[in-house]
Amino acid sequence: MRLADFILSNVEPILVGWENFAQTIGAGEHLDKLALRDHAEQILLATARDMKSPQTVIERAKKSKGLEHSNEAAALDGASDAHAVDRLGLGFDMLEVMSEYRALRASVLQLWHDSAPDADERDVDDLTRFNESIDQSLSKAVASYTKRVDQARDMFLAILSHDLRNPLGAIAMSANVLPMMSHDQAGIVECGLRIARSASVMERMISDLLDYTRTRLGAGMPVNPAPMDLSDLGRELIGEYRNANPDRSIEFRTDGNLKGRWDSDRIRQAMSNLMGNAIQHGSPEFPVTLSLRGEASNVIIKVHNGGEPIPPGELPKIFDPLIRGSSADHAKKNRPGSIGMGLYIAREVAKSHNGRIDVTSTVADGTSFTIRLPREASPRIGQPILDAKHIDEM
Repeated sequence: MRLADFILSNVEPILVGWENFAQTIGAGEHLDKLALRDHAEQILLATARDMKSPQTVIERAKKSKGLEHSNEAAALDGASDAHAVDRLGLGFDMLEVMSEYRALRASVLQLWHDSAPDADERDVDDLTRFNESIDQSLSKAVASYTKRVDQARDMFLAILSHDLRNPLGAIAMSANVLPMMSHDQAGIVECGLRIARSASVMERMISDLLDYTRTRLGAGMPVNPAPMDLSDLGRELIGEYRNANPDRSIEFRTDGNLKGRWDSDRIRQAMSNLMGNAIQHGSPEFPVTLSLRGEASNVIIKVHNGGEPIPPGELPKIFDPLIRGSSADHAKKNRPGSIGMGLYIAREVAKSHNGRIDVTSTVADGTSFTIRLPREASPRIGQPILDAKHIDEM
């Protein structure tokens, strides 16, 4: 059987291989079957049809330069473009997307070889056409992925620049006014407080950006676990949020043993980000609830709020700072000192403790972010691509 016909006759076994490989990738660990397969079937079918279409020497030369635009090639490009965009939204990095294509190529050729096809003088041509189609699909996927990342990064930097301008302007204005207020002690104090508040906002933004940069460079979220009681941290945090939001109903619940080894500052950061997100996006008509529950080997942190649910299309990419909140139905609304990375950092804190974070959001049940932490977890960090000294100084 020729290779294109073999692909068309064995779509399901090939898709199973694709699905199994995608599940081994970090971003695919918790995806369902539909999400794992994504546009794989369309890519396979378009590849087979492209291989079976007549092709002259001139057309092959054009295709190798990306100049051939047949119906089959257009269908392949469309499926590849959609696949790359969806994988970006699900948190796959570019190397993971490329590895899917490498695995797909290897799987098809291995299955074809294992089927012991009769030798055909056109086998070499079939292999050439197959590799051309896979390369075309991969090239289109990489181009689409890169384009979307560049667009998102530009938007992210624009938001950062805009949000930093406000506290910086307040600092500059207060600094200009101070010399004129030598006899107004109350005014001097107010200017000083304004400068301090603005500097605190900028410091929070820069800290979030630094954490983001460290994790994206592969250094991982730095953590220093030590024995602690999560209930003590929860009560302290709840007190702070109740004082800062006297008009909101904020509830606190604990259950079971909440002692373990974690980085207190990082866990506080993650919980605070989730609480701030719930207050910011939740409806004032419903309480914001922080629940802590101890299990045999894990501790569960859950932050819940009522109100308008997160659109289903946003849920898979809710933890990505360069993608989250992009739809018109769920526009991003940052609180002071936030540049939209709170959920991303919460996820990285969970990962650094060998834990995980999940989100559910419906009209009936509201929105819940749940962190599951091992009670005794060793820190997990990535392999830095910068030297250790540089990373330590970041």
